[in-house]
Amino acid sequence: MSNDFVPALREALDSAGYTYARVADLLGETAHTALSRNETVPGLRRTRGGSPLETLTRLFLLQTPVTVSEAEQALPGLVDRLCNEGLLEQSIGEVAARMDIRPYATDDEDLWVVSDLTPGLDGTPNRVGADHVLGISSAATSLAQLTLRHPVGRALDLGTGCGVQALHLARHSDQVVATDINKRALWMTELNARLNGIRPGHIDVRDGSFFEPVRGETFDLIATNPPFVISPATDERLVYRDSGLPGDRVVEDIVRAAPALLNEGGWCQILANWVIPAGGDWQERLSGWIADCDAWVVQREVIDPAGYVELWLKDAGVQGTADYVRRYDTWLEWFERQGIAGVGFGWINLRRTDSTPTLRLEEWPYDVEQPIAPAIDAWGDTVDDLRGLTDAVLLSAHPVLRADVQQETFGAPGAEDPATVVLRQQRGLRRARQADTVEAAFVGACDGELSVQQVLTAIASLLEQEPAALVAERLPVVRELLADGFLEL
Repeated sequence: MSNDFVPALREALDSAGYTYARVADLLGETAHTALSRNETVPGLRRTRGGSPLETLTRLFLLQTPVTVSEAEQALPGLVDRLCNEGLLEQSIGEVAARMDIRPYATDDEDLWVVSDLTPGLDGTPNRVGADHVLGISSAATSLAQLTLRHPVGRALDLGTGCGVQALHLARHSDQVVATDINKRALWMTELNARLNGIRPGHIDVRDGSFFEPVRGETFDLIATNPPFVISPATDERLVYRDSGLPGDRVVEDIVRAAPALLNEGGWCQILANWVIPAGGDWQERLSGWIADCDAWVVQREVIDPAGYVELWLKDAGVQGTADYVRRYDTWLEWFERQGIAGVGFGWINLRRTDSTPTLRLEEWPYDVEQPIAPAIDAWGDTVDDLRGLTDAVLLSAHPVLRADVQQETFGAPGAEDPATVVLRQQRGLRRARQADTVEAAFVGACDGELSVQQVLTAIASLLEQEPAALVAERLPVVRELLADGFLEL
């Protein structure tokens, strides 16, 4: 791909103030929210002034033609070249977008992301081609919030799509490898790297399926949102969402293969779906995939088979077609034959270790702090702190109550003691746990001054209990409080 037009395009977007914040302000809350539902009319009403910012918003986000003069004003000297490159198309007196150029904001910079146009605006047919390249989706932003951001040497964006994760990884990785089987996606990833000022070669784009292009290499961080849709392996598939493998085989293959591609202490973070078997345990099933890694798997949502099929048939634009009922029935029948009771969605976090692995698989459908990556990093630190920690060493430790933990009490008005005490985190996963009076007293005394042994002995004295018995009873609870992040060492 030639790149002589990219600096001028970047300058035009920058000069117009075409950033996420400026566009959101231009549209206002109502129109911005409507656009998130694929409705453009409120946005069109807010962008009639003809300024470069309004023109770019109408052209690329609202996908409506603008006049040639408006396009030339917003993209000076670029209209013909962008038409030749396939980003725009021109007819008599009008210019329309053939691709999406969307402003995107990270915590500390403004970016632009080129992808295929968003299908299904204003109720139009949602059909896309097999090699459609998805733009900034909710899955992409979820993975970005999940991915650890500490500096690393080598990072892999597996199944890069338009390159959103690669752009993030490039900011804290010495080298990024981005792989995909969709050549159009790789072209867009290279374009997005150049558009956003990534130095040449920093993102190494490679064509190939899954780990094939990096065979024999290792990484410090792998981030992937693979084509995880759980469906029969048929010839009818969209590359960005369907792997061609049956069920959740694609996720299983990645989980099993990842440890061999990770350096010691390296992470693989996956946003994925998995099968919930009828009469079976999803946690037991997924834990069987994991070896040589600490693992924290969080199931965020469960969808029943019918709802799942409807979701993805709508995504494919099949609703309202003559083939809809047949495909719906075929998919449900396959689910039944496979013994699939539901589909789980969530995060799989793997960390390569040569020590005895720690596995944690749990359901947590509640609201969490975003980005969630710092909580995952803290979990890794806690695993290191607790690994091999003997009871004797734990008793001599001086734990500290995490600063964001608050105590809530519930009971009848006027009661001498609360009926229920709840400890609740305000950050991270925002866990809550019910505590009895001993646990609440223990946590309240954890300010780093006293050891676990000293605090439990003092509580035993107040309750007129045998200290050794209380220690034996409560030490497992102390480990739980540490593992769940209520206490820190």
